[in-house]
Amino acid sequence: MPKIFITRQIPEAGIKVLTAKGYEVEVAPQDGAMDRAELLKSVKGVDAILALLTDKVDGELLDAAGKQLKIVANYAVGYDNIDLAAAKERNVFISNTPEVLSETVAEHTFALMLAIAHRVVESDTFMRGGKYKGWGPMLLLGRDLSHKTLGVVGLGRIGSLVVKHAVKGFDMQVLYYDVKPNPAFEAEYGARYVPLPELLRNADFVSIHVPLLPTTKHLIGAGELATMKCLVVGN
Repeated sequence: MPKIFITRQIPEAGIKVLTAKGYEVEVAPQDGAMDRAELLKSVKGVDAILALLTDKVDGELLDAAGKQLKIVANYAVGYDNIDLAAAKERNVFISNTPEVLSETVAEHTFALMLAIAHRVVESDTFMRGGKYKGWGPMLLLGRDLSHKTLGVVGLGRIGSLVVKHAVKGFDMQVLYYDVKPNPAFEAEYGARYVPLPELLRNADFVSIHVPLLPTTKHLIGAGELATMKCLVVGN
């Protein structure tokens, strides 16, 4: 019977799917990242590992599991925690969950933009601190998202959904930057492809949706921030 080790507590429904198929499933007892030494000990002899982003999956971990290890399933969209070269060298299959959170992250992007634009957290702190003495027209005055210009950096699954909600939900104008233009997408949503410097200069809000790669690390730095309107960055 194949053995699966899950490195952290996950919803019971997911575990039941595995046990119903006859797999032997062991779940780490803690609801947090495992101690490295304990993790290396726990994976010994298993056929599959269900890992999280908090787990460093490298050659050391793969070797600790043993040559019978067939797959590491990452319980995440990203896989920055996995040494893909080490997995390939050992013929270990790697999987992730690329579509599961696209809508969720897109919605959260707007939650962040709305919270900052309307000063929600600042207002909450102000009220809880007993500072409210009465309404005034300039008191904690925010700004709308509607009819503003949104700059989207990265037009992948999440970036595309952010544009969709921006145009259809808030009637925003959209500038976007990606590795190449997408004429069909532009025609559907009225978005306009521009170089990154132009996007940063002209957008009222900037939302960044690119993977962390050597080519994207430090994509936005002090120089880029200095050119912006300084309203909000949503990520």
